[in-house]
Amino acid sequence: MVEHKKEGDLPVVVVAGRPNVGKSTLFNRLVGRRQAIVSDTPGVTRDRKEGEALLRGRRVKLIDTAGLEEAAPETLFGRMRASSEKGISQADLVVFCVDARAGITPADAHFASWLRRQNKPVLLVANKAEGRAGTDAALEAYSLGLGTPLALSAEHGEGIADLMSAIVDRLPKEKSAANHEDGEVVRPLRIAIVGRPNAGKSTLLNALLGEERSITGPEAGLTRDAINAQLEDEHGPIEIIDTAGMRKRARVQEGLERVSVSASIEAMKMAEIVVLVLDATRGVDEQDLQIARLIEREGRGCVLALNKWDTVEDRQATRRAVSDRIEISLAQMRGIPVVTFSALTGEGLHRFLPTVRRASEVWNARVGTSDLNRWFEDALERHQPPLVDGRRLKLRYITQVKSRPPTFVIFGTRAEQVPESYKRYLINGLRETFHLPGTPIRLQLRGSRNPYVNQGDNK
Repeated sequence: MVEHKKEGDLPVVVVAGRPNVGKSTLFNRLVGRRQAIVSDTPGVTRDRKEGEALLRGRRVKLIDTAGLEEAAPETLFGRMRASSEKGISQADLVVFCVDARAGITPADAHFASWLRRQNKPVLLVANKAEGRAGTDAALEAYSLGLGTPLALSAEHGEGIADLMSAIVDRLPKEKSAANHEDGEVVRPLRIAIVGRPNAGKSTLLNALLGEERSITGPEAGLTRDAINAQLEDEHGPIEIIDTAGMRKRARVQEGLERVSVSASIEAMKMAEIVVLVLDATRGVDEQDLQIARLIEREGRGCVLALNKWDTVEDRQATRRAVSDRIEISLAQMRGIPVVTFSALTGEGLHRFLPTVRRASEVWNARVGTSDLNRWFEDALERHQPPLVDGRRLKLRYITQVKSRPPTFVIFGTRAEQVPESYKRYLINGLRETFHLPGTPIRLQLRGSRNPYVNQGDNK
């Protein structure tokens, strides 16, 4: 018997998939605490586990299910499957989890086919996709016919912020007259403020809020935990997280400081835009570049904030030196927006939020497939793909599979063999042609067969 939801009930999100793909680890990540037992042994979860999660300002009821397995109804595994199916019947959204490391198994294909017949919205997640290699492996999940797979690692926290956004985007719209004229809730833009100790991060937060929310002073390292604050501009709500200063790893001491830095990195992973605050009088040093590279690896949008601008004597030379250092050392984030101000006096602070909003628009950008492929044909004509093992690579077409950050997939014969130098050429072309300055761009390559073709139609 299907349970009918009452008006006002939380939307239900069900995590499903075969055993040992990391469903419980993902459940714990989303709930924010260790509520479900996790183990390398398949089949540890036998009952449905429920928890409440706050995802991008939206409260949801999250259900962790037992692994979907083929089994006779009277057996333990049969009863576990029946319990999972009942949970799915209540779902507003099913998060279908596969293991990117193991690849797509016949069980994955079987239950994906079963899910398509349930008429439930499905979000396909490829778990255990650590790093770039894992993201490429996740592309195999296209073959399930459930749309674009979202690559993540529940164990390491990679891609969790993107998953939260994807879940909220697919849920039924929440109604609230307070936040929007037509009653649709506006989700806050999430910003993390990061940087070295004593760069002025907490002073910036206080200046934006108009109150002494964070303790400030000449001593470095006053902020020890990530501090959340809310504000609103003319475009809607903003959630800002002020983080502890991040020193070079060799200087980070045991105990409290290590925990503080971990909290800063976690806040960065959950943000949409990361503001890297620099002391303009000191310029860009290697630690700033390391933080910027971490922001790029996490796929976050970035704004470079030059604080203490009122104390800089030769502003033109300082700005040029910062821009040159960034262009040379962070080619993968070319065109990163820079905003100058003094958090202490308020000079130039009016430029801060508009710059962040513009960076968010770029990070969320979508490019039409026809425009993309017109550009792609011109790019191939201007500079043909190189020979690999004496044979020319045949690249056929390109599509954007997601934003946040802009992510593109190129399909073609042996496309996965494209060298890094040619990938950089294509990424630079995408950035310049479609006006994507400063944001990370992901370019994935899918060789040989077209994943959109239904393999069962071989006649």
